Amino acid sequence: MTMTTIVLIVLSIVTFVLLVGFILLSRQVGVLFERVAPMGALMTEAGLQMGDPAPVFSFESLTGGTVTVGGARDRSQLIFFVAPGCPVCKKLLPIVRRIRDDEKRWLDVVLASDGELDRHGDFIARNGLADFPYVLSATLGTALRVARLPYGVVIDEAGKIVSKGLVNNREQLESLLNAKDLGVPSVQKFIQQKLATSNG
Repeated sequence: MTMTTIVLIVLSIVTFVLLVGFILLSRQVGVLFERVAPMGALMTEAGLQMGDPAPVFSFESLTGGTVTVGGARDRSQLIFFVAPGCPVCKKLLPIVRRIRDDEKRWLDVVLASDGELDRHGDFIARNGLADFPYVLSATLGTALRVARLPYGVVIDEAGKIVSKGLVNNREQLESLLNAKDLGVPSVQKFIQQKLATSNG
């Protein structure tokens, strides 16, 4: 056998081994995706719980008009807490806008924060948020026990809290709305109930 033939045989064996390894690895990734549950918003036990009436507040919006948070109404509300110095908040703002536009038949989105007024005016202008209700109130964050940002709270038409949590990505933000649709406080709770039902 020539050296070229030996090299071709070795390369063929290596290629075959790599192909088998790739197929096995792909299969394991598929199994992993089936086993790993989707991660929803990171809920906190502090403060008001799911099903509790949300406190009712009325604020002057920095973008004009008056905003009422909580209370019985025709539509649900997503209160999305942001801050000018929060990079994750800025990353999520286009997603919040898309959610507002896609779910406008049943959902109102309110941006909320606290701090100095002048910083927020610049934040609103730079991020094109003039078409959102934007409230500045430390009282609202305290009442809803918002400790870290970005944070979302969904209040239903009856004025009750249906989901809440710290959100760091699109999936976690959407999980707040999914939790309302599913009638459970979180996606994790829904999965636990399904597992308990199937195991029971």
